[in-house]
Amino acid sequence: MVDPVATTAMMDPAGLKAIGAGLAVGLTGLASGIAEKDIGAAAVGAMAENESLFGKGLILTVIPETIVIFGLVVALLIS
Repeated sequence: MVDPVATTAMMDPAGLKAIGAGLAVGLTGLASGIAEKDIGAAAVGAMAENESLFGKGLILTVIPETIVIFGLVVALLIS
């Protein structure tokens, strides 16, 4: 009942690499967005009370983006 051609196509190394690269970028992007949502809200709240915290808030907001950069590097190394 299992089609050998379809099974061979599903286990193609190029296809599996593409799936892995897509998961690496997609999941890190999702996690970064979730983290940045909370950090950004806290940073805006802190800056509303004290404008001198702009630099710290900006740096803390950018930190989760490094996770996406790591995911992109992993995707490039996979493919």
